[in-house]
Amino acid sequence: MIPLRIHQRTAMCENGASSRKLYGLLGHPLGHSFSAAYFRRKFQQGHFGEAVYENFDFADLKQGVDWLKKACCLQGFNVTIPYKKEIVPYLDGLSDEAAAIGAVNVVEADPGTGRWIGHNTDAIGFWESFQDFLHGLDLNQGVKVLILGNGGASQAVQYALARHGILYDLVCRPGHGPENSSNPAFSPQQIWDYGSLREEVVRNEFSVIVNTTSLGMFPHVDAAPSVPYQALDASRFAFDLIYNPEETLFLKRCRAQGARIRNGLDMLHRQAEAAWRIWTAWEIP
Repeated sequence: MIPLRIHQRTAMCENGASSRKLYGLLGHPLGHSFSAAYFRRKFQQGHFGEAVYENFDFADLKQGVDWLKKACCLQGFNVTIPYKKEIVPYLDGLSDEAAAIGAVNVVEADPGTGRWIGHNTDAIGFWESFQDFLHGLDLNQGVKVLILGNGGASQAVQYALARHGILYDLVCRPGHGPENSSNPAFSPQQIWDYGSLREEVVRNEFSVIVNTTSLGMFPHVDAAPSVPYQALDASRFAFDLIYNPEETLFLKRCRAQGARIRNGLDMLHRQAEAAWRIWTAWEIP
């Protein structure tokens, strides 16, 4: 699917509006995304000439990449579900974090050379929000995390926890575990499938449960990971990377057991701010 409005604006750039800067969000579908409004507001508040931010909604990644490679004045774009891993082979380079995680959510585009450099700001966004959420809890005193899922978002969470010495286990569907468990960026103590995760294990081992899957994301709001929620209580923390809806079925079930909850909106803001710093590093005094 080619976004017609972007196509028209690109034509304007080719006709001489060389100061114009194009940014956007690549993914499919994009009805859930907050990025367009967020970054448009950021550009309006700054002094960056004629900058626009649009949704690049492509059901086929290669078609989207081919279109973006031809787009005039492209400065960078965000990447979201389902392309955070799939975009990597199309890039010319990766930051250290993105290379370790194997997933990208921010691309820095050089309109002069056409080079695309991939970054991952999900890790820093998660870690900053995670620390704030668990304030008052000593992360060096036996905190162990249960991570649900093993996609690109999960690997950013694993990277952040491993880098700061936080122990964690991973829960994923059979056949969807880590491809290379020796990768030093990741260090799950144990890998579970959903059917084998028992109530007593959750109750006795984990202080925090983090959902990195898309289960429960709008419009499929009646879905939730299948875990023993009855093992949770008021001493537990539940973090869902989803922010639409504000309270997923996963968070509702955790809250019903007394657990403290947080959605992914704060993380989203923090990773977006990190993306903003990457894109504007040469323009902000």
